Amino acid sequence: MTSPDTGSGMLASNAERDAAAQRLQVAFAEQRLTDDEFDYRIRTALTARTTAELELLTADLPAASQVQIVAGRKPGRFAVAYKGSIIRRGRWPVPKDLLFGVYKGSGRIDLRAAELTAPVTTIRAIAYKSNTEIVVPPGVRIELGGLGVSADTDSEPGEDLRSGADTPVIRAKGLGYKGTILVATRTPLPHRPELTPGAGKTSLPST
Repeated sequence: MTSPDTGSGMLASNAERDAAAQRLQVAFAEQRLTDDEFDYRIRTALTARTTAELELLTADLPAASQVQIVAGRKPGRFAVAYKGSIIRRGRWPVPKDLLFGVYKGSGRIDLRAAELTAPVTTIRAIAYKSNTEIVVPPGVRIELGGLGVSADTDSEPGEDLRSGADTPVIRAKGLGYKGTILVATRTPLPHRPELTPGAGKTSLPST
């Protein structure tokens, strides 16, 4: 695959960037992309200037019409683990409000390939002597609140992959008692030499 001339070609719209991001999410859920490939490609897609850049990122993936999403039972608004572990990952619809509780165990919510069903998603996490991790995709605005909630990201203040009123918001509110609630993103790593990582990162306003 050769690198396109990013200075020429049709300029990409927000709708086209979002469509490419959705194809990458489905491919990641189908395990066609590794964690690093997905993280790098979706960051590049959200900052792409031309449609040629988007085509490069999805050239080795099934066409949009060939992507099949298997419908299943939608997850409820509550997810609880008692002295065990619980994981939500893959292509799943995230409710507007989600309560995630872990008692003496571990929990992980992976939103990278998930479908956000509302402009603002609120996750209330409770960790009692437990470790809970919330993995968020690039291109969302993160708001933190509560006790025992921390962030481990590669973000810098004032930088966003997306901007504007249509930027998805994830609010992580929690209570950690002798435990941790961590909101994390993956550091982008280039998987192909002909692609150069974009500079955009997600800021973390605190509430």
